[in-house]
Amino acid sequence: MNAILLDLDGVLYQGDQALPKADEVLDWIRRQAIRHLFLTNTTSRPRAAIVEKLSRLGIAVDTEDILTPPVAARAWLAERGLARVALFVNPSTRADFTGLTPLAPDAEGGAEAVILGDMGTGWDYPTLNRAFRLLMAEPRPLLIALGMTRYWRAPDGLRLDTAPFVAALQHATGVEPIVLGKPARPFFETALTAAGSTAAETLMVGDDIRSDIAGAQAAGLKTLLVRTGKFRPADLESGIRPDGVIDSIADLPAWWQRADAGTSGSAEPVSGIP
Repeated sequence: MNAILLDLDGVLYQGDQALPKADEVLDWIRRQAIRHLFLTNTTSRPRAAIVEKLSRLGIAVDTEDILTPPVAARAWLAERGLARVALFVNPSTRADFTGLTPLAPDAEGGAEAVILGDMGTGWDYPTLNRAFRLLMAEPRPLLIALGMTRYWRAPDGLRLDTAPFVAALQHATGVEPIVLGKPARPFFETALTAAGSTAAETLMVGDDIRSDIAGAQAAGLKTLLVRTGKFRPADLESGIRPDGVIDSIADLPAWWQRADAGTSGSAEPVSGIP
């Protein structure tokens, strides 16, 4: 392996707290000159805001090293000459859709693509129904899902993410969503291209057994599950088998060295930063 893809929320930080030794592990990755990229399905804030939050937590990350679904979606639409979009995303995230032409907030037709991300409490019946009407208008637009994460862990407990709302609109309209985020294979392939690595040489580290682990495995990557964030013991009985399981990101360096030596085993937690 010569590259690492890392999830952010639940792996490097949780809520408003950095997870122990996250900054030290990133320093180790840089000292080892391991190619790396940060993958997140976060669509509630732009990349600049993610970098700012990480900085407050003592974690230094460059904006260009973060791949988000809005960035991938913008490039995907530009390649196909599509610009008129209906954005169902957090207002601050609109900054990552430069170059596109968002429709008016009350428009119910005329979209070439309807883009859904995490709106949190911004979802209500009128908003969901407007997305439905846009998708039913002729000519029928594309339905772009910025990831298919089912839920995430907030300070007050679990919260719904993007997938349930995409599923509701898919069921009502019959439109198959185009997923440009985890666990979709094209998202991981975009990450591999950006990291300059191949799937067989790349490790995905995440806390979501489906979006991070199963998604990466479907794209041919090796996978490492952390017991932080949204991890639950039942994940290990889901039938999805990561290449390894560690207690937290702090254990990554030791696991990597064991894997490099061919002695990582199956899922034994290890610890310590060299």
